[in-house]
Formats: sequence, structure tokens, C-alpha cells
Amino acid sequence: MARPAKPANVIKLEGKSHRTKRELRSREKAEESLLSGVKLKESAEVKKHPEAHKEFLRVKKLLSGIDKGDDLYGSVINRYCLTLAECTDFEKKREHAQELMNKLEERSGEMEFEEFLKLQDGLAKQLISYDKQVQAKRKMLFDIEKENVMTIASALRSIPKSPEKKSNALKEALSG
Repeated sequence: MARPAKPANVIKLEGKSHRTKRELRSREKAEESLLSGVKLKESAEVKKHPEAHKEFLRVKKLLSGIDKGDDLYGSVINRYCLTLAECTDFEKKREHAQELMNKLEERSGEMEFEEFLKLQDGLAKQLISYDKQVQAKRKMLFDIEKENVMTIASALRSIPKSPEKKSNALKEALSG
């Protein structure tokens, strides 16, 4: 996989580049044109959900710290916060279903064996359904995180490589 192009500020931090000053200015202008200049806004749906709202405020603060708190990313960030809240809801439902399964097993002696198996089967299917939902939501979250510098790997791609040591070309030519 090809490494993505470095942002202009990363190139400047490296202190070396094959690009001209004109190319760097052009790159900076192009990067600035990709931002709307509008601060990141929370959607009404996220505001209504307490857990999604809390996550939005956390992510907004973090993105603002790296100059990415632009509303151009608003729909993705709002979707991320809602998906995270939905994932948490499914996890709670899964825990509740597991508690019901445990209670059912405790009371297994009080009912017919066939009835017990039927109830147990229904709860097991519900648990599996919740697990599938949680896994799907986690995959969505991870995909959003990868695209929005929210994972270690994506953050490392935007960090400059260590500067190369300068060598003496004359010494190299003479030594062979």
C-alpha cells in the first residue's frame, strides 16, 4: 500500500524536502481549501443521546487540538459518536440476555425440560444476534477511526520520518 502524501506542515517540520518553496505554498493552499473554516457541529440526534453527546465533546476537543475540528468532518464524527452509543446499547442488551440465561438455568428444575430448552434456545439466539450487532458496529467504528487519525497506525502515517544523516559526497566518491 502506498504511503499517503505528507501534509505541508509535516514537510516543514522535517526541514528537508525535494519540493520547492512554491510547491510547498501551493500544497498549503490546497490543504487549506479542503477545510470549510466552520467549527465542528454536533447533530441534533447526537445531542439527544447522552452517551453519544459525551463522546462527541471528547472527540471534538481532541480534533481541535490537532487543527481538525472542522465541520467538514462533522457528519463522520457525528456518525461515529452515534455508532459508539449504539454499540454500547447492544452490549448492555447482550449482558441483560446473559443475565436472563443465568436466571433460567437457576430455575431449570421448576419447568418441563422441553420448555426449558425452548426458552434457552430463544435466549441463545438473542445473544448471538446481539453479538453480531456489536461486531458489526465495532467494525464500523474501526473503519471511521482509521480514516480520521484515531488509531496509532493512522497517526504514525502523519508523523515525519527521522531526518536522514547528511553524508559527505566527496568522501563517498573517493572511498569507492
